[in-house]
Amino acid sequence: MSSATLIEQLAGIEPGSALAQALSTRAEIMRLSQASHDAVLVPKEPGGLSHGLRAALAARMARQNADLALVAHYEACLARTGEVEAVPLSEPERQRIAAILRHADMLTLSPRDATRADIETLKAAGVEEADIVRLAELAAFVNYQIRVLAGLKVLRGTR
Repeated sequence: MSSATLIEQLAGIEPGSALAQALSTRAEIMRLSQASHDAVLVPKEPGGLSHGLRAALAARMARQNADLALVAHYEACLARTGEVEAVPLSEPERQRIAAILRHADMLTLSPRDATRADIETLKAAGVEEADIVRLAELAAFVNYQIRVLAGLKVLRGTR
């Protein structure tokens, strides 16, 4: 991988281009964005949101925003986790995953609709408070990433 960050690579920023030069003045923001990616996707302590689940959720969020390059990136992340095989889940685990999916979808498609009741729904489905925070962090980052990529693509004139 070159020294370009994931965002720069997925946005198709050519090294040496005017946009690359402009981004170089914001190198710390790009570095922090890359660090955030790593922190929310592959943290040392994933809690109840495995690395594979995180990657699958991120791919789903990218798909909902029609960012196919980002979908491919997160699907590759999922494949690297080795968690792609379907595993039989207990009924409580199915309910927990379904609640996580519903919440991730809401945070991606209609975040303004989120209420305290949605948090209570997650808790009732067995999602721990720390995992609710982890899910919110993941959704916030991926949706930030999608918007930055969209803006950079507009600046490149490719969107």
